[in-house]
Amino acid sequence: MDRDTRKNPGNFIRLKDKELRRWQDSFAAMAGVYLCCLDSSGEKITDFSGDLLELPTIKKAVDEIHIRNIFQRVTEGELEDQAVERTMIPNLRVAAVAAKLDGQPQLVWIVCAILKDAEYEPDLYTEQPITDFSYITSEKKFYNSLDFLRVTSVALVGALKSENQAAASTAENFKRSEDFKLSFHRAELMTEIVSLLDSDDEIEDIMLNILKKICEYLDISNSFICRMHSEDDLMDIVVQWTGQGVFRLFEEEKDLDPCWFIGHPQMIAVSSSTTMNSGEKEQLQDLGIKAVVSVPIMISDQTPFYACFAETREDNRGKDWLVDDIKFINDSIKILQNIITKRIQKNSIASSFQSLEAVLDNVGSSIYVRCMKTDELLFANRSLRKHFAKELQKNKLKDLFEGNIPPRSHSGNYEIYYDEKDRWYDLYYTRIKWVDDRLVSLCAIYEITEKKIYQKRIEQQAYTDFLTGLFNRLCCERDLVTYIEQAKKKGTKGMLMYLDLDDFKKINDGLGHQYGDILLQDISTAIKNIDGVQNSCYRMGGDEFVIIVPPESYDKLDSILEEIRRAFATPWYLKDGDYYCTMSMGTVEFPTAGDTVEELIRKSDIAMYEAKKSGKNRISQYSESIDASTIRRLDMEKAMYKAVEDGCKEFSVHFQPLMDIKGKNPKVVGAEAFVRWNSAILGAVSPSEFISLAEYLGLINPIGEHVFREAAKCCGKWSKKLRRKISIHVNMSVVQLMQPDIAGKLKTAVEEAGIEPSQMVLDVTEALTMNNTERTKGAMEKISEMGVRLSLDDFGTGYSSINGLRALPFATVKVDRTISSQLEKEEYAKSLIVSLMDLSGAIGASVCVEGVEEKTQIDILKGLKVPLVQGEYFGKPMPAEEFEKKYI
Repeated sequence: MDRDTRKNPGNFIRLKDKELRRWQDSFAAMAGVYLCCLDSSGEKITDFSGDLLELPTIKKAVDEIHIRNIFQRVTEGELEDQAVERTMIPNLRVAAVAAKLDGQPQLVWIVCAILKDAEYEPDLYTEQPITDFSYITSEKKFYNSLDFLRVTSVALVGALKSENQAAASTAENFKRSEDFKLSFHRAELMTEIVSLLDSDDEIEDIMLNILKKICEYLDISNSFICRMHSEDDLMDIVVQWTGQGVFRLFEEEKDLDPCWFIGHPQMIAVSSSTTMNSGEKEQLQDLGIKAVVSVPIMISDQTPFYACFAETREDNRGKDWLVDDIKFINDSIKILQNIITKRIQKNSIASSFQSLEAVLDNVGSSIYVRCMKTDELLFANRSLRKHFAKELQKNKLKDLFEGNIPPRSHSGNYEIYYDEKDRWYDLYYTRIKWVDDRLVSLCAIYEITEKKIYQKRIEQQAYTDFLTGLFNRLCCERDLVTYIEQAKKKGTKGMLMYLDLDDFKKINDGLGHQYGDILLQDISTAIKNIDGVQNSCYRMGGDEFVIIVPPESYDKLDSILEEIRRAFATPWYLKDGDYYCTMSMGTVEFPTAGDTVEELIRKSDIAMYEAKKSGKNRISQYSESIDASTIRRLDMEKAMYKAVEDGCKEFSVHFQPLMDIKGKNPKVVGAEAFVRWNSAILGAVSPSEFISLAEYLGLINPIGEHVFREAAKCCGKWSKKLRRKISIHVNMSVVQLMQPDIAGKLKTAVEEAGIEPSQMVLDVTEALTMNNTERTKGAMEKISEMGVRLSLDDFGTGYSSINGLRALPFATVKVDRTISSQLEKEEYAKSLIVSLMDLSGAIGASVCVEGVEEKTQIDILKGLKVPLVQGEYFGKPMPAEEFEKKYI
């Protein structure tokens, strides 16, 4: 990938690469290491520092693939910003240190160190350790150097205020993937265009179809085909195609003056860099054309038609025509030329065949045409004769390529592996009428061996956890299906064991991520060396592992469990000391306790959770007697994730009215929105159960956004029906309030609903006012500035103060039901409301009393001149349809 052609958040480092290089050389000499610097996409900013005679050995042991892999470890996730790995040389280590801002990598150091005190097993290495290089250091000094390098680098990128950008895919894989897509898409289009040879559609429809395919593929805004008058110098527009949102080039289509780029015997390509005289430039400007290609269409040595492709969009002003694009246009127009010729000269079969042969000989694939009735080979292009000469001579093409075509299929494609050549091919086939009206099978063959090799490598990576070398979750689910089928078929048993480390976060945070990684690697090595499960250990993610005891190893179950216990009973050596890390494990037999992947993983997870709940550092086997609350919790988690993935459709919004009681008859002036969950799996779930779980799982934000969007829509609908504005109150937690884009989301909801921002009121709790940090206050002020109002909810529950009311921009204060319930019994409840009414006038806020259930409470509040009330006296929270029927 060309670094200069894309926006790179690491470019600010390149502007100071000389100073960076001098600092890097000094650090290398001081720390006794070899290092280089990469930008956020993995491109080198500086090359390795160190002795030029020693660097080739370092680079051979730490090749580009190794560098790319360790680079991805520290840039593609939030857990790691520093990683250390072994190499093929026993005492050579390679590390990656990422300097991140706001979680986004800005630069990455690749550091290589030769350790004089490295510990290793000689039998595992074919290379000898290095002892005579100029830079040699100790393991302790190496890790200290990495910590210093990371802290210094973060300070460096912070001072330069770099932009944040996630690391990009490797340029080589991206380009190869894009090339495959481009090649196959182009091949498909060419096959579609060739198939139009036998179309009975009107010629204008065929012309328009081909123009559309070319323009959409090459991203061209306009195209047209014109016919030149034989009797004068004018032209007519036969067809023109225009992209979406783009103006037509010609409103009039008859007797037009020809454009200067039309009329030439050869193709003309004009871009922004083409030299033109003033008249030519003026005509392009009048038409709004930024770039154009004109292709003559020859018919019997005459040129009655021209196909033109023009770019008129302002954002494509600098469009340049690529050689491959020009070739694709030319090849496609040649086929169109052939179609027109066939229509005009149906009796000239030989002429049509020669033209078609010339086109197909220059298409980038192997093509042959076979008569469906006689199996006679009618045509084989140059590429097929070159690559399949032997098969052509032995008449094996049909057996080799067409054996898997369904009997009634007229077109399609599939992959073929040719064992004799050890090659993969993509076959595209279609049934058409040939130039002599015979029904034929036209087959286009593309070699895709490189693509298959690439896919195989990607698939291998997809099944392996890079950090530990164990198989991953995807591989676990695949293998478990196989083991279950084996057990059912042979009448045997297996066991799934779900293992979670106890308090791993303390080690990870206390010692650093690099030692957390070392611990995960050591644990992985320990469990995969246990006899009976060497090939069935998996890292599921984070600090969770799965061990499958296959049916053939089930007789070793007791010894396997004992080996696992022994592994976690001994300390792990980390950072010059011994540390204990225990585990909780849940086990489940298969197929007796379950015969599907989902069921077994769920039950082992339940058993593991039971082990955690029972005090950790233990193994629990699944049984039907496990506490129902454990199962309920896991079921709720699963159901909630699915509900959010499905767009929160299971979550409905209920409404309770806010009533104005100042007049003779109470009047609805607003409503408070309450979320309800009717799970497709669990049925109705109480808010007291699921709201805290949603906050714990981090799902409160999408659920909350769904609620205020739906509430805003109802507010807009009801305001129109009432012909007056009402407000909608939505509860807002601190988690939601702290979203960096919350103001934008609220603005979108208000605009989509067609209401004014002041009609949206966010209810925040008193506890939030106690957390009156600058960030909290800033978030609420930003929301207020856009016009959305804030309401203090549950006032009187003991958290907030009068000063808290003045410090924050509240438009409404809601008195908690614990106060309203005491109105008839305790004088202090009335006194509190009177004081709050006095204060509300000073701070410009309205008072609303919640929890009103009795007529006597209404009378008291009227006497205290309270303007707004809410409670079950006027109705419990109800669905939108019921609310609308009762109050709107």
